[in-house]
Amino acid sequence: MVRFRRAHHVRSLLTITGTAGMLILALAGCGGNDSDSGPAAGSYGFPQVTQDDKAAITVWVDADRTKAADAFKKAHPEVPITVVTYDGSANGSNSFRTKMQLFDRAGSGWPDVVFSTQNNDAAWASQKSNGKQAFAAVLSDGLVAKDTLDKFTPGALNPCTVEGKVYCLRNDLAQAVLWYNKTLLDRFGYKVPTTWQEYQALGEKVAQEHPGHIVGTVGDAWTPEVFFWGSKCQANDITGPKTVTVNTGTPECQRAAAMLDTLIKNGTTPNVSVFTPEFVQKYSGKVLMMPGPAWYAGAIFNNPESLKVPAGQLGVAAPLAWQGEEAVTGNVGGGTWFVSSHSKNLKAAESFVRFATTADEYQVEVAPGYPAYAPAAQKWVTKQEASKYYATDLQAVVKAGTSIWSGWGSGIFSQEAIWAKTMTPGIAGGKSLVSLLPEWQTAIKNQAQVDGYTVK
Repeated sequence: MVRFRRAHHVRSLLTITGTAGMLILALAGCGGNDSDSGPAAGSYGFPQVTQDDKAAITVWVDADRTKAADAFKKAHPEVPITVVTYDGSANGSNSFRTKMQLFDRAGSGWPDVVFSTQNNDAAWASQKSNGKQAFAAVLSDGLVAKDTLDKFTPGALNPCTVEGKVYCLRNDLAQAVLWYNKTLLDRFGYKVPTTWQEYQALGEKVAQEHPGHIVGTVGDAWTPEVFFWGSKCQANDITGPKTVTVNTGTPECQRAAAMLDTLIKNGTTPNVSVFTPEFVQKYSGKVLMMPGPAWYAGAIFNNPESLKVPAGQLGVAAPLAWQGEEAVTGNVGGGTWFVSSHSKNLKAAESFVRFATTADEYQVEVAPGYPAYAPAAQKWVTKQEASKYYATDLQAVVKAGTSIWSGWGSGIFSQEAIWAKTMTPGIAGGKSLVSLLPEWQTAIKNQAQVDGYTVK
């Protein structure tokens, strides 16, 4: 996605089997969707092949979204479906785009539906590739009912919107909040911090008084979205269709890096991914608090294969603020569903993505994250709170969706991939984040230019 400043998930390497996250933003791009030859534009505003309502559809999902496919099969046994699992473009692997480019060159092979963990795919999927028809089908010109689109949480579909047209449906919202273990906080006599300064001070206290306990991690590729986006760091300020301002030397970037350097050094914010056996082994029962996305609730804390935090312990607080400022938050994924413009059964493909994003059978009963579809979100919160699992209500999660800072965008390039390649090894090598900021800036600039951006 391309967010205009002025306008306001355990993932593995790519594995193919089978047959084959409240902000005002906008996506912009050049070029249309009509190919120079081939099918004529259909009633939905893009070229379509001859339709067959009985044709089987192929759906690509990551491992976590296989449950969405299972729920759809149960609800719609009349629809023939082949499910293919892949990495979901996790951590900026770009596998979604790479595979579609291969199919473009071959002229066949496209799946009917694709799930991506990334929010920047509409920036390329809505455009022609080497003169070929755009992969993503336009959803807002009649393929998906306007009444359905209108019921998504305001701003949720903006990452999917290019020049006023919607090209994907958002799975869940991924606003960052402060997760904490209320039982441990009460036992240690600590208060929930409300500012990043208080958070750092508490981390320093924990290192001295309760070594081995942690207050966060920096081992995942979405670390910049949690800490630097939440600090208004101008590392990713997309200001136009192909322009970006990158300045990691600002005070906002420096303060986040300095805070993390302190907490990394004292051991309370380790360079370990939350989706590793090492993390579970070392930190089960030791996570005092953790800034992170809404989906951490089901993916990490209330997960029998991860931390397994007992009922009645997990609390959630609003995003932290820098002292004297209004709290803002980053957005960590959320996931998007695309329908292929090449599909021979658009009716079934649309039915699947609509089910996966709006149906209670998946979004309320199964999905771990806060749904982007507002009616499902309300029911999800009610169900979660009725479970008595949480030590607090979940209103902080709901309200955080309106606090996402608009000065951080997602261009075609992936900040997660850049961070994983540049910053994670540096941290592992003992370098400070403050010292790595210029290297980060250069890496962002270089990648943006490779993708055709003018960098300021």
